Amino acid sequence: MDINVDELKQKLDQKESFIFIDVREPHEYEEFNLGAELIPLGDVMKIIAQYEDRKEEEIVVHCRSGARSGQAKNFLTEAGFKNVRNLEGGVLAWKEKY
Repeated sequence: MDINVDELKQKLDQKESFIFIDVREPHEYEEFNLGAELIPLGDVMKIIAQYEDRKEEEIVVHCRSGARSGQAKNFLTEAGFKNVRNLEGGVLAWKEKY
């Protein structure tokens, strides 16, 4: 199940514990970011081993519009991560609302 900007804002405001990953490129991250860990889409498969012991934890991935993070969600799900959520509409939806 994916996540919308309202749900994400609530999680961030309440300082909930979850893994938060931005799969955009560094220049996009520098322009605007939501405070997630920057792991460009091309690097997601390389870092999966670092999260091997956290497969049950909630992971929220986002990008500019939701397309790249949708791919990241698929990679992570196929690698056995159980609770991966894609931010619907990505940063564009966030900026539009907040």
